Amino acid sequence: MLTIGQLAATAGVTVRTVRHYHHIGLLPEPERDASGYRRYSAQAAVDLIRIRTLADAGVPLARIDALLHAQPAEFAAAITDIDAALQRKIDQLTEYRGRVAELAGGERLVLPPEVVAVLDRMRGLGISERRVLLERDSWILMQALDPHVMPQRVRDKNAGLDDPETVRLFLACDQSVDWNPHDPRLDRLIDDLDAWEIKHEQDGSRPGYLKLVSARISEASPAWQRIIDALAHRTERRRTAVRDS
Repeated sequence: MLTIGQLAATAGVTVRTVRHYHHIGLLPEPERDASGYRRYSAQAAVDLIRIRTLADAGVPLARIDALLHAQPAEFAAAITDIDAALQRKIDQLTEYRGRVAELAGGERLVLPPEVVAVLDRMRGLGISERRVLLERDSWILMQALDPHVMPQRVRDKNAGLDDPETVRLFLACDQSVDWNPHDPRLDRLIDDLDAWEIKHEQDGSRPGYLKLVSARISEASPAWQRIIDALAHRTERRRTAVRDS
């Protein structure tokens, strides 16, 4: 026979918890023996362990009381239901953990895997995080405003990253971010970028989301703003020459 302290220790609860279960009628309180102590049987220990385990699993105390008085088949069926509910909760928490883990890479929350792969590829090529984040912004805006072009843009971007000259220009633009906008090195870079646009038949027109990204670029770097303005001016000059010819 067990004292209340021994019973509580066996079930891994406090004496106060045992007394609470007595108070609400969940665990019968035995009569005192001749010495004035309450002694608990092994069955009381089994019942207390069941109560604690079910309570830890989130089962309401009122339902626990019913289960303790249920027939074996009814008890087994209830345990199966409780286990299924716990598994659903585990699955939900696992999903939440995965989403929380992705918060450090915000693009994974809003962009499809093939776009995230493009951004990771840019990082792997040594393109700066500042430039990658601007690229990310363009994809987010594209997905919201012009989603049907996404697959082709992914193909185009990967093709560009396969091209050493395109990658060289990406890296050169990265290096120029903190240059003075009047640095003569920008003139050579603008010439190279302009030649790239001509080679790839860029007509200078950009969707609305790219205009927004250009605004972000101008905020990030006066040198980049000079590049954007110079390329736009050259493109417009070529278009005017074509119209007037």
